Amino acid sequence: AFSLGLSEAQLYTWTDGLRRKDWHDYESIQKEALRSGKGEHGKPYPLADVEQDDTVYRENGFNIFVSNNIALERSLPDIRHPNCKHKLYLEKLPNTSIIIPFHNEGWTSLLRTLQSVINRTPDCLIEEIILVDDYSDREFYMSCSIKKHRADVKDFHY
Repeated sequence: AFSLGLSEAQLYTWTDGLRRKDWHDYESIQKEALRSGKGEHGKPYPLADVEQDDTVYRENGFNIFVSNNIALERSLPDIRHPNCKHKLYLEKLPNTSIIIPFHNEGWTSLLRTLQSVINRTPDCLIEEIILVDDYSDREFYMSCSIKKHRADVKDFHY
């Protein structure tokens, strides 16, 4: 039994004649609900006094130490409006290009963003993922490093 009382990926025909689908990945939702650890479900990451050095904020605008210690595939709370959680979408949706602009982004936060997009978007909907470096002045070796990290990305541009 799922949130709509339907079986997963069940299809419906609306009065407009278009078929709709429940796109939720209930298996992943259940797995994420069981995760625990620092930063999971968007919960705070407690810091020891020695870890609260303000200099770690200067480079990225957030604590890169914390970012480096949160799982790349972390769980996130569902912050959608309650009505959106039960919405059915068209069975056939167009492929999409996902564009992620960044400037001097911390490596782990960029990887976590990429991982989150991949984990939460049905494969059949991703045409390509494009990372746009908005004139960062740090050295990045993105194309080979991310490709090594996510070899299953079918069309990745940097």
